[in-house]
Amino acid sequence: MKYALRIPDHYAEEIHTLKGDSSINQFIVTAVVEKIATLKTLDYLKQPAERGDQSHALKVLKQASSEPPLASDRVH
Repeated sequence: MKYALRIPDHYAEEIHTLKGDSSINQFIVTAVVEKIATLKTLDYLKQPAERGDQSHALKVLKQASSEPPLASDRVH
């Protein structure tokens, strides 16, 4: 697929600054791929969230211990 693309000057300048050794075409293709991956990831993460049950989650959280974590479970 080919598209004629008009990029505002301020973005074009940033692309030239950030693209490194890549061509502008490769930079834009990579940006599109990253956006697609982000949207797919958001959709993937929404699916279980939509099936979730808030009241069940709150019941589970109420069962959590009030004891401090074991030393081996602590993040240092």
